[in-house]
Amino acid sequence: MTAEGELTVGRAAALLGLTVRTLHHWDEIGLAEPSARSAAGYRLYTDADVERLRRIVVYRELGLGLDEVRSVLDDPATDVVSALRAQQEHLAERIERLSSLSGDLDTMIAAHERGLLLSEEEQAAAFGPAWNPGWPAEARERWGDSPQWQQYAERSAARTPDDWKAVAATTAAAERALADALAAGVEPGSPEADELVERHRAAFSAYFPISRSMQVVLGRMYEADASFAAHYDALRPGLASWLRRSIDASARSHGIDPDTAEWE
Repeated sequence: MTAEGELTVGRAAALLGLTVRTLHHWDEIGLAEPSARSAAGYRLYTDADVERLRRIVVYRELGLGLDEVRSVLDDPATDVVSALRAQQEHLAERIERLSSLSGDLDTMIAAHERGLLLSEEEQAAAFGPAWNPGWPAEARERWGDSPQWQQYAERSAARTPDDWKAVAATTAAAERALADALAAGVEPGSPEADELVERHRAAFSAYFPISRSMQVVLGRMYEADASFAAHYDALRPGLASWLRRSIDASARSHGIDPDTAEWE
């Protein structure tokens, strides 16, 4: 039997939306000890006990730690208003951090969905008038489920239009150097060609990390895909094929068989 107004641990927990384990813990640390006992010796919470529990719940929801709650409730030297104002300041800082994080999440989501977070005008300014603003959407359709798209999106989320201009300039310079080498008669597999292949890999690794094996796969695509071949051959007729052969030769020098190279 329990006296009127006295609650068992289970009923007190249900009333306050807490778990029995929480009430047991608060009892063990002396924060909220039930002050009555049933005839069978079970601890019971009186109305005063429940009121203390309610206050603990309120202060916990405001973000105070258990030691801070104890001070507010039991230490007469504690300035409750000052403690609450300090918590209010902490809460404002947390809200500001969460707001910033929410903005960062919006940016990351947009980067995963769109790739480039640039307007069409910004894209043209970064990549030149020949750039097609529809290419990022085509790339996502083609490779959106790949780890490389995720890496590309994460980098894109952190880049400004000026960052992209720098990436585009580095890429264009590497491609011009390839075209100049072909015009000068540089042979695939020569030290100069190998150096340009590494320069090409480094430039395109600004989008996502590219291994030598992955570069071999890209080289095949440059030669076989009509749009990529047209891009390179516009720089210098035959450049797509020359670049593929140069990538293959460089891969062999690093112990990679171009015929079996995979996207890894």
